[in-house]
Amino acid sequence: MATTKHILVALVEDKPGVLNRMASLFRRRGFNIESIAVGHSETPKMSRMTFVVNGAANVVEQVRKQLDKIVETVKVSDITGDNVITRELAFIKVKANSANRSEIIQIVDIFRANIVDVAPDSVIIEATGDEEKINSLFNLIRGFGIKEIARTGRIAMTRGGSGPLPVMKKPPRTQAKGQKKATK
Repeated sequence: MATTKHILVALVEDKPGVLNRMASLFRRRGFNIESIAVGHSETPKMSRMTFVVNGAANVVEQVRKQLDKIVETVKVSDITGDNVITRELAFIKVKANSANRSEIIQIVDIFRANIVDVAPDSVIIEATGDEEKINSLFNLIRGFGIKEIARTGRIAMTRGGSGPLPVMKKPPRTQAKGQKKATK
């Protein structure tokens, strides 16, 4: 069965341990998370997670269903086939001196990136775009000498009207047979 990159987005309660439980589920299923990005959502006390994983569609769907069963999860959607916008942010620290700085600036301008820090021996480039754009910039800049790179991983959102994660209350989970009721 062919594996493809899948983009899963999840709306979860902003509580300690949620990211660990979700990442552990991928680990138990033998998935390598290619990228993960987590941040606050438009709803107070809720976070949005974006996972990019490689896998067969039916297996990723099973993982999605299991992620949805985690208590703090409000909703999980696979938006792989949807009309989406994806972006990534990268900081690239490049060796620079007075002789090559103008050439680096020209390349940065072509990619509509920004130089956010200048030091006597380096510059830090901030680039935003799809994975291919970031990789292309990295490959052109590599010849100057990369000192350091930091990438956020992919974030994604569906285009147009309402997204795949409408905010709605999740029905309370029913107590499993033989399970004691939690007391406060």
